[in-house]
Amino acid sequence: MKVVVTANGTSLEAPTSPVFGRCPTYVFVDTETMEFKAVENPAINAAGGAGIQAAQFVVEHGAQAVITGNVGPNASNVFQPANIPVYLFSGGTVRQAVEAFKAGQLPSSGGPSAQAHAGMGMGMGRGMGRGMGRGMGMGRPTPPVPPPAAPQDSRQQDISELKDMASTLREQLAEMMERLDRLNKEG
Repeated sequence: MKVVVTANGTSLEAPTSPVFGRCPTYVFVDTETMEFKAVENPAINAAGGAGIQAAQFVVEHGAQAVITGNVGPNASNVFQPANIPVYLFSGGTVRQAVEAFKAGQLPSSGGPSAQAHAGMGMGMGRGMGRGMGRGMGMGRPTPPVPPPAAPQDSRQQDISELKDMASTLREQLAEMMERLDRLNKEG
């Protein structure tokens, strides 16, 4: 079976991404052979409709199931008529997500698991949000819905999720610093 996992990298060891429409990379994995192909998300910089564009891209590339942290209503509306189930996974690598899928451990989203535009708060919007807001906490990302975990696994899961969040924040900070440097050089 060909599944797609939202990722913050291009390998099976890359951390998974908590968002679908604006994740950096889609890793398509054959669950039988574990052969994979990482593809940059063409919708990551979309001014609007990233979820729809990303979902259509994934469908066109033959994914039979989606594994992600959250999926919004627009992407869900593309997957449902295409009969492509969405499974929720947070905290781990692409390989761990596929292994959990193969073991039947991932909950199905059954529909949207995030509000529309939830991924915009992840800093991936590139140019969005230049309105009159004063940055007082608006637009925070909706946290991923964690899969059910056994009580003894919750501490390790928390650690893994925090490491993933820290990795994402480091990437976002590096991007912001690069943009600041570029703007300072221009002006």
